Amino acid sequence: MGWTLAARQGIRLLGQGALVAGAVGALSFVMTRALPGDAAYRIAAGRYGYDMVDTAAAEAVRAELGLDQPAWQQLLLWLGDLLQFRLGTSMVSGDPVADEIAHQLGHTLQLSLVAWLLAIVLGLLLGGWSALRSAHWSARWIQPLCTVLRASPAFIVGVVLMLALGVHLDWLPVAGHGDISHLVLPALALALTLVPGITQVVGQQLQQVLASDAFEFAQTKGMPLPAALWRHALAPLALGTLAYAGMQLVLLVEGVVVVESLVAWPGIGHALVHAVISRDVPMIQGTALAMGLLFVLLNGLVDTAVQWLDPRLRAPATASANGSAA
Repeated sequence: MGWTLAARQGIRLLGQGALVAGAVGALSFVMTRALPGDAAYRIAAGRYGYDMVDTAAAEAVRAELGLDQPAWQQLLLWLGDLLQFRLGTSMVSGDPVADEIAHQLGHTLQLSLVAWLLAIVLGLLLGGWSALRSAHWSARWIQPLCTVLRASPAFIVGVVLMLALGVHLDWLPVAGHGDISHLVLPALALALTLVPGITQVVGQQLQQVLASDAFEFAQTKGMPLPAALWRHALAPLALGTLAYAGMQLVLLVEGVVVVESLVAWPGIGHALVHAVISRDVPMIQGTALAMGLLFVLLNGLVDTAVQWLDPRLRAPATASANGSAA
């Protein structure tokens, strides 16, 4: 039965991945072609510099890269390469796109994972405090703070943190990649965009637990508050928080592009922005594809973890398996 559930999850992820690959590749290609300006000139400028580019250099790049071919033919060639697990080569650097993405993906995974875990920790702390200490003066500031964070785009949060923690207080480096101190600021900027929703979910879940008959009975018996929370609140908090945090992964993937570019973090989001500026179509398609597949993979892992934590979600699959066996 466990293998049946895992097989279904794997098949579903493969189907989603194939759909994302085709959609992202086609949309990236169409949107790149719709950008104003001459793609061949932009690519030549990315190679040689704007001061060294003329019409002859642009025409040479156009002929070399096949940019004079019909758009549908270029898209079909890319999709054909994708079916063979080939992402092509960068039009600017000439390096294989797969090699560049493999180098950048580790940095993005590191930043995204730290930001996601940090958001969950902060959401648990703020949501728990607002539910358990609702009468305390400090709890009254949590809701307005979450409202401000919810309305603030990731780049605004990043700029504020750069000015506050990097420029004025000089606690953290504002950009670059090196030791762990370079990771704190971008991870915190991404985490703060996810914290309001997690805080709200945690607060609501905990309030329901506090108002339940089982929790009140545990308190009546004299069970200490930490022990009562561990017994009656751990499971619903874990399920609710993990499920909602998984839904917010799309916001995390979107924010990575902005924050990485803002702090010059060498991930696939930063590479995507540079590829758009230089009109490097294979790099745009490759990095967008990697980000889309990353979201599908992380979302699938979260769904699997939620089903593992909650046996009730595994019941339909088990019942169907038993029915087919009968």
